[in-house]
Amino acid sequence: MSSVSVRDVAALAGVSTGTVSNVLNRPDKVSPATVERVHDAIEKLGFVRNDAARQLRSGSSRAIGLVILDVGNPFFTDLARGTEDSAAEMGFSIILGNSDEKAERESAYLDLFEEQRVHGVLISPFGDIVPRLRRLRSRGIPAVVVDRTSWDNSFSSVSVDDVAGGEMAANHLLDIGRTRIAFVGGPLEIRQVADRLNGARRAIESHGGATLEVIPVAALSVAEGREAGLRLIARDKHQRPDAIFAANDLIATGLLQTLVMEGAVSIPDDIALIGYDDIAFASAAVVPLSSIRQPSALIGETAVKILLEEASDPDVLPRQVVYQPELRARASTIGSQPVSAAHAGDDELCR
Repeated sequence: MSSVSVRDVAALAGVSTGTVSNVLNRPDKVSPATVERVHDAIEKLGFVRNDAARQLRSGSSRAIGLVILDVGNPFFTDLARGTEDSAAEMGFSIILGNSDEKAERESAYLDLFEEQRVHGVLISPFGDIVPRLRRLRSRGIPAVVVDRTSWDNSFSSVSVDDVAGGEMAANHLLDIGRTRIAFVGGPLEIRQVADRLNGARRAIESHGGATLEVIPVAALSVAEGREAGLRLIARDKHQRPDAIFAANDLIATGLLQTLVMEGAVSIPDDIALIGYDDIAFASAAVVPLSSIRQPSALIGETAVKILLEEASDPDVLPRQVVYQPELRARASTIGSQPVSAAHAGDDELCR
C-alpha cells in the first residue's frame, strides 16, 4: 500500500494542504474545529509526518548527535543522560552513537550526523579529528568536544583535568604508605588514559623511593581488568605491586574480582586499589572501591548549553571548561578507617 500524504489528509478533512501544514506546525493559526477535523483524518488514514523531509526543506534539525567511546561504560551512560536531560529542556533530542573506541565507527557516525543535518555534534573522540570537525562547522554544524580538552582550542570542550586526577590518585596511594605502584590502563592512544598516567608519573617523580610500573590493557573493560589481575597473581608475591591505580572503575572492578576471588589477595592490606570515574557500582562493590570522581552528568549538561549557544551565534569564541576531579577514598585503599563527620557515609571525599 502506498504511503499516506498530506494531500490525502487534506482531501479527507476537506481543507487545503496549507491548512494541514498549519495544523502540524502552527496549530494556533487554525480554528479548534478545523484542528480536530484534520487530526481525525490523520488518525483514520494512519498518516505519519516526514520529519526528515521537513528538515531538508528548512535546513535545520531538533536533534543533536552524540558520539561516545563506550556505551557499556557507566561514566558515558551518565554523561549521555546529562546531555539528554539538558537537551530536552530546550526542545532538542539526542541521537547516540557508540564508537566502541574505533576510528572507523567514529567516522561513520559523523558522516551520518552530517547527512542528517543535526543541529550540532558532541563527541568524546578516539583520536585527533579536528579536520573532520572543521568540515562540519563549515557546513553549519557546530561541535563541542566532551571528556577531554580540544587539541588546539579551536573548538569548545568540556572535560575534567585528568592529569590532576591521575596525580591525585597516585598521591593518595603514596600518602597511605605505598611505594610500588602499578598503573593498569589502555589503550594509551585514548587521551584521557594517557593524561591519567602522566599525572601519576608526575606524583611518583616528586616522591623519592617510589616506583611506577605500567601494565597495558587493550580496552577499558572489566574483562581486561580480570586478565590483568590473572597476570599479577601469577607472579611471586614479592614481585607484585603494593598498590594499583586503574585507569577507570571497570578495570578496577575486574582487578578486584580476580585478585580477591582467584588470588586470595587482601584488599587493601596486600594491594591497595583505586579506580577512576566513581561509577555507581564503586561504592557498592564487595570491597568498596576508592575512585577519582568526575561529574559525568554535569559535563554532558554543560556541553549541550555551549553547543546551542554556538549554534545560535557562530561568532561566539570557543571556550574550554575544565572541571576539577575529587578523590573518593573507600575501603579498597583505607580499609576500615573511620570516615570524618564532615563526610559521613560510605566514603571519604577529598579535594
